[in-house]
Amino acid sequence: MSDTLLSSLAHIKGIDANYIDAWGNEAQVSPKVVSTILQAMGCDTSEQALPAQVEQALKQYWMAGLSASTLAYLDEPVQLELRLPIDFVNDPVSFQVNTETGEIIKGQITPIEGELQAIEHINEVEFQAYLITLPIELKAGYHDLILFEKHLEEPLASSRLIVAPRACFTPTSIQQGKKVWGVSVQLYGVRSENNWGIGDFGDLPELLAGIKGQGGDFVGLNPIHSLYPMMPENASPYSPSSREWLNIIYIDVNQVEEFSSSEDAQALYHSEDFQRDLAMARAAENVDYSTVNRLKLSALKLAYESFKPKLKGKSARVKSFKAFVKQHGDALQQQAGFDAIHEHLIAQDPHAWGWPVWAEEWQDFASPHVKKWLKANKDAVQFWAYLQWLADEQLNDADAKAKQLGMEIGIYRDLAVGVASGGCEIWANKSDYCSQATVGAPPDILGPLGQNWGLPPLDPAKLVENGFQAYINLLQANMKACGALRIDHVMALLRLWWVPAGDSADSGVYVYYPVEFMLAILALESQRQQCLIIGEDLGTVPDGMDVLLKDAGVYSYRVFCFEVAEDGGFISPSHYPTQAMATVVTHDMPTLTGFWHCEDLKLGLTLGLYKDQALVDELMADRHQAKQQMLNSLHGHHSIPDCISESVDVVGMDRGLSFGIQQHMAQTNSALLSLQLEDFLEMEKPVNVPGTSDEYPNWRRKLSTTLSDLFSQQHISELTQQISAARNQAAK
Repeated sequence: MSDTLLSSLAHIKGIDANYIDAWGNEAQVSPKVVSTILQAMGCDTSEQALPAQVEQALKQYWMAGLSASTLAYLDEPVQLELRLPIDFVNDPVSFQVNTETGEIIKGQITPIEGELQAIEHINEVEFQAYLITLPIELKAGYHDLILFEKHLEEPLASSRLIVAPRACFTPTSIQQGKKVWGVSVQLYGVRSENNWGIGDFGDLPELLAGIKGQGGDFVGLNPIHSLYPMMPENASPYSPSSREWLNIIYIDVNQVEEFSSSEDAQALYHSEDFQRDLAMARAAENVDYSTVNRLKLSALKLAYESFKPKLKGKSARVKSFKAFVKQHGDALQQQAGFDAIHEHLIAQDPHAWGWPVWAEEWQDFASPHVKKWLKANKDAVQFWAYLQWLADEQLNDADAKAKQLGMEIGIYRDLAVGVASGGCEIWANKSDYCSQATVGAPPDILGPLGQNWGLPPLDPAKLVENGFQAYINLLQANMKACGALRIDHVMALLRLWWVPAGDSADSGVYVYYPVEFMLAILALESQRQQCLIIGEDLGTVPDGMDVLLKDAGVYSYRVFCFEVAEDGGFISPSHYPTQAMATVVTHDMPTLTGFWHCEDLKLGLTLGLYKDQALVDELMADRHQAKQQMLNSLHGHHSIPDCISESVDVVGMDRGLSFGIQQHMAQTNSALLSLQLEDFLEMEKPVNVPGTSDEYPNWRRKLSTTLSDLFSQQHISELTQQISAARNQAAK
């Protein structure tokens, strides 16, 4: 195999075999790994095929005339690179822009009047590339550009023309210097007197009102993407079935009109067995997903049976459902169809966890067998569409509540970095993904073997070829019913660590994505949806990416425990960047109390996450030093009472220290501050332990008390008053 040809093909496909590792050293990926990833992209890397593959890619680029997508910025010149045989560059070329609003704009350009960019010879024909400025002004949006040459019957070239603003949306009040705060919560972990053993969309308005009443302006949620109703214990919100649809377990059944009006549903609900199971689900320390899922689906199926006869009528509710189904078309049929088929197949085989283990005729939404089954089982499919409608309706109601309350941001959603291999999103859109690879992270200090998240990556070539439509759909779906969106692992807009399927995470390579397009589309959708964007930028940030994100109006993510200066001390709150969300800890970390008591390290040792006691001892020593530096900073800023010792050797975590740290962070210069309800409640157990699956009950732990009890506690009200006062002071 020619390494030169392999490198050429890798470069064309966005693969970079060289990178700077976590230790600051230049690392090089082996040709074998590069070859395997190219194969995952559909390339033939055999020695015989490589020359033709490289030649074909080069031909395709030059002979297309235009790239599949072209980017221009709002209120700036519309420029594009046009690649033509030399015989065409002197002749006028007509262009037509079909705008997204239906307007048609026509004009003419002469390629040679542009700026020459490059020359290439294809099949002994000289091609020239020119940078051309179109003499037009366009509004932001997704338009279609077509070029014509008078001697050709067919269009000369075409491209999706994306016109976007330079930066994402920021609310006016925050632009003017307001400092806001809110909480981040794992919605499933919320306790209330009325929910069915899991926090849901019925609890969300109460939570929003409670936080607003305490002076907060947002409630951040875990990803609420659709998961697997037939596999309820597969509960990780970061391994969804689809990121475009909602997790139906969050439906508040009590609010469903058909549930309340159905005699059968009410009889089921009031039965002794149902009430016993419901009481146990509510009382459980961890969410019992199987029981909650069973209870909700049994009730919702009866609610649906009550709804079906009404579909022949023209009530406002029926019209709303039909409009929802029509609006979402095939995308909704894919999700509803997947769930219906999964229910059908798992009834026959409890091991039918996802489409990769289904019989071949079921493995693709587009297969004739699937189409036939969906047509024959419309009622089963419609039930799952009904559930998506209910979830959408309730989330919209919660968003309306946030707006009614006058919250600056309201609901703050979270977009997972990818989808699980066995779910709906890949089943219905296989050609968009490279299923022979998964994404993760390269080796670093805490994870010497790297991380493999088991999520197949989007194919960057397909993304461009299809005008970024999959990405646009994803953003539009996740910016609905919220005022802010967190992009998990925002570095994915630039690059992702691809690992060949079945290999360890250290056998990966970085694959690059068209970051300029990704950020521009993010800005366009953010402005259209009036949605502030936070980019989770923890870990290794490639050179220049921080500037790109800042210029695009993406808010950084700053965690107190990680904000360490060169001298080992903790950065002063006043030195945090304005364009950021500051927080004390995250869902992937121990709670504040757990951090101080090193419960994460003790638990990690028990679960076998560390190779030996020596490593744990080293981490314990590092933690001890970090805690001392925290105390130094807290005392230096007078954030905690003088009665708390300055020596970490005698300071345990108590309410004074915990609340003092949170008040300390309230002084941050960052525009946004996110705190955790767990830390208001001084909880110790983590909600998630990275690196574990069955070893620890991840994504299940509930809050220690109900919402009504939480908001009635005097010391919590005093804390939030102090936080609000500190935020107001920081804004001056």
